[in-house]
Formats: sequence, C-alpha cells, structure tokens
Amino acid sequence: MSSVLINLIVQVIAGAIGGNVAGSASKDLSLGAAGNTIAGAIGGGLGGQLLTAVIPMLSQSANTVDIGALVGQCAGGGIAGAILTAIVGLIKNKAAA
Repeated sequence: MSSVLINLIVQVIAGAIGGNVAGSASKDLSLGAAGNTIAGAIGGGLGGQLLTAVIPMLSQSANTVDIGALVGQCAGGGIAGAILTAIVGLIKNKAAA
C-alpha cells in the first residue's frame, strides 16, 4: 500500500473521531452522529493533507515505523476534523435562525 493512502486513511479516521468529539463537546454545533462523522472525516482528510504538504516530515509515517510522524498525522487529522465540524455546525445554526 502506498504511503499516501495509508496517511490518508489515518487522517480520515482521526478526523472522524475529532468530529464526533467536537460535536459531543458542544451540543449547539452538533450535526448529529452521522453528520459529525462525515464532516470530521472530510476535514481530517483535507486538513491532514494540507499539514503533510506544509510539514514534509509527516509524510514518512507509512514508510517507516515512526511513532512521532504517526502521532502528527493523527493530531492533524483530528484537529482539522473537529474544526470543520464546528464550522459546519455554526453555519447550519446561523442558516436555521
């Protein structure tokens, strides 16, 4: 499996987890379980790829067993997933009002 695909899978899973954490932390911004997961996964994938482009050291996590790079991928994907979930939830609430 290519390193880009493994990195993307890690980022999407971390983003989905981050999206659910953000949705459960703030009920006002929650999109529901499925919405939080989808928004978080998209945010994790996009944000993680952006972070990998900015910090090339993180792209080596699939080629070697580098725990630091893997933790960086998880953190980047999770944070980006949480941020996108919060942004989409905020937009949804403003549109409904």
